[in-house]
Amino acid sequence: MTHPVDLPAWAALLVAFFLVLGSGLTLVGAIGLLRLKSFYERMHSPTLGTTWGAGGVLIASIICFTVLEGRPVLHEILIAIFITVTTPVTLMLLARAVLYRDRAESGDNVPPFEPVDERGRT
Repeated sequence: MTHPVDLPAWAALLVAFFLVLGSGLTLVGAIGLLRLKSFYERMHSPTLGTTWGAGGVLIASIICFTVLEGRPVLHEILIAIFITVTTPVTLMLLARAVLYRDRAESGDNVPPFEPVDERGRT
């Protein structure tokens, strides 16, 4: 295995860009989690931070190890697919569970129920 010192300058800059981008998006998601007040406001920002932040880090990893090993290294794509599929599903399940609980307990922060007709209009 070659070392990161052997990485060409163009690849190092590209890897650094995607690492900073991914970590910045994850930081924005974490800040959103801390700053927003209710659960319903907070649940969206960490999901985007996780998905897009991990995507940036995985792209950086793909570029780095593809250049170092001289062949396409694509096993990180499996990680990206797993994160992309599981994060929104987890968000929806968690949101529905909390919404059901809050409606059952008649909570104050519950979004109103708006029935939808066949055409998707409220």
